[in-house]
Amino acid sequence: MMYLILKLIHVAGVVLFLGNITVGVFWKRASDRSGNASIMAFTIDAIIAADRLFTIPGIVLLLIGGLGAAFVGGIPILGTGWLLWGIIAFILSGVAFGPLSRTQRKLSVAAHAGDLTEYERLSKSWDLWGFIALALPIVAFVLMILKPALPAF
Repeated sequence: MMYLILKLIHVAGVVLFLGNITVGVFWKRASDRSGNASIMAFTIDAIIAADRLFTIPGIVLLLIGGLGAAFVGGIPILGTGWLLWGIIAFILSGVAFGPLSRTQRKLSVAAHAGDLTEYERLSKSWDLWGFIALALPIVAFVLMILKPALPAF
């Protein structure tokens, strides 16, 4: 029963985490199309707030549930390829979140100042780091579901 509870916590974390980062991309793109600096500022500020409310708690739940379920289920983390590479993809996503987060704050400043030239320049960086921060968790998601035979230690 404990394994299933931890798995539920893990899946809830995945939903919060992946759902929020995916929806953030949608809302930023929608606000950017408006060309309205006020809408863009409001949206990027909301994305930053949503990261605090959903992404970060999602990460915590995802890790507690996933690592706990692996431990309780007797699944060796370093010895199970799909799990190991899923965790590596997740960690690399976290590394990409650093530059993404800094860029989000700069985007907010540029949008509030009405500097759409700077906002557009920063958006290119946000697109790159955002793609990495979104693509790698999707890779981890696929690995966790399909559980392919991958090398491990």
